[in-house]
Amino acid sequence: MDILLYDNWERRLRPFSPLNKDWVGLYCCGPTVYDYAHIGNLRTYLFEDLLRRALEWNGYTVRHVINITDVGHLVSDGDDGEDKMEKGSRKAGESAWQIADRFTTAFKDDLQKLHILEPAIWCKATDHIVEQIDFIAAIEKNGYTYRTSDGIYFDTSKQDDYGFLARIKRDAIKAGSRVELGEKLHATDFALWKFSPPDEHRQMEWDSPWGRGFPGWHIECSAMSAKYLTPWFDIHCGGEDHIAIHHSNEIAQNQACHGTRLANFWMHGYFLQIDSGKMSKSTGEFLRLQTLLDQNIDPLAYRYLCLTAHYRSQMQFSFEALLSAQTALQRLRETYHAWPTGGNINAEYREKFTSFINEDLNVPRGLALVWEMLKADLSDADKKATLTEFDKVFGLGLAQWQPAVLAIPAEVQSLAEQRQAARKAKNWAEADRLRGELHALGYEVEDKADGMQIKAL
Repeated sequence: MDILLYDNWERRLRPFSPLNKDWVGLYCCGPTVYDYAHIGNLRTYLFEDLLRRALEWNGYTVRHVINITDVGHLVSDGDDGEDKMEKGSRKAGESAWQIADRFTTAFKDDLQKLHILEPAIWCKATDHIVEQIDFIAAIEKNGYTYRTSDGIYFDTSKQDDYGFLARIKRDAIKAGSRVELGEKLHATDFALWKFSPPDEHRQMEWDSPWGRGFPGWHIECSAMSAKYLTPWFDIHCGGEDHIAIHHSNEIAQNQACHGTRLANFWMHGYFLQIDSGKMSKSTGEFLRLQTLLDQNIDPLAYRYLCLTAHYRSQMQFSFEALLSAQTALQRLRETYHAWPTGGNINAEYREKFTSFINEDLNVPRGLALVWEMLKADLSDADKKATLTEFDKVFGLGLAQWQPAVLAIPAEVQSLAEQRQAARKAKNWAEADRLRGELHALGYEVEDKADGMQIKAL
């Protein structure tokens, strides 16, 4: 069955076909580790995880790469202002290297809590300075750079199709941005290498052919994706905010160095919206996954919530919606756990599920199919086998979930056993009285064919 994916380069659904017979190359722009990831960031990584799982569902081996930006990302997302790592270091009272390690560990921990699969390759910007310098040198040799007092810049006027991914109209940008150019020749030009200020010692700086300094933000992804996936690979992902600047500049760099647009498909996850707009770390006010945990919300309830919205639609976040998702997830878990094993995967439902997943990751329809299947005329064992298969894509860990073990007080256990004895003696009035006592203590008894189960109200 064909896989259709939305490619932002062509702005249309396209059939996916791998470039390499052995593996699918998937590069996902990782975090800038100057602070914790917020749940809006994590929605993008959930989308990318679903993409990987869908590709593996279709039998592909995925070479998944995530980068860690630990240098060079300036606060403006362009080429002005302070490095986010230096700013984060000052705020935390730790070295830039220390906060990079701490927030990288926190990010990986968040991914694990959300059942996001570990990539085949993690790559840090600071571990690939040589590769970035070599990449810049190749761009320079091909005639796409110029020097200013603060760095080496990419000349976007040398490319007629610069910014095609974002459908950038350069004349309009230039007309509105002349006062902000500084020494840049064009408003869309960007830094490849920034010089360290002569009167300032940076924590992260290196020698280069152009002077001591640090790489621009965009060059790391071009250099590292080319190293680990070749200069022409299958799919590049990120958030929708990457389209206009970061990904447009990655493409420009690759065209100048290798003559390719880097990836055959460009795919982007859309924002998580809150009442005041998109969630952003730069405001200093955002929701972490730990925020949800502190309110006794299962991280996988957030994963379930994200499954209910298509990755190319902005999702409005509310705690009410999240709690509804937690209720639905708990119901699904309990139903799944109660079903017997030993069934067979239903071929008809599997085919339907595949058709939804292969239609640009239409996971919401796949999730709706699950609830439809729960009411279908299938054996519970077959339902369990089929849902176990679907969960390879959902990633909810249904097979690993176990109900919490309830510590039953001795008094409650005794009353339940007395009620059970009364029922056996067909003393219904006494059984009802004892049920009332149990309710008063906050418990109920569910009668089963093989005995009873005590539950908290």
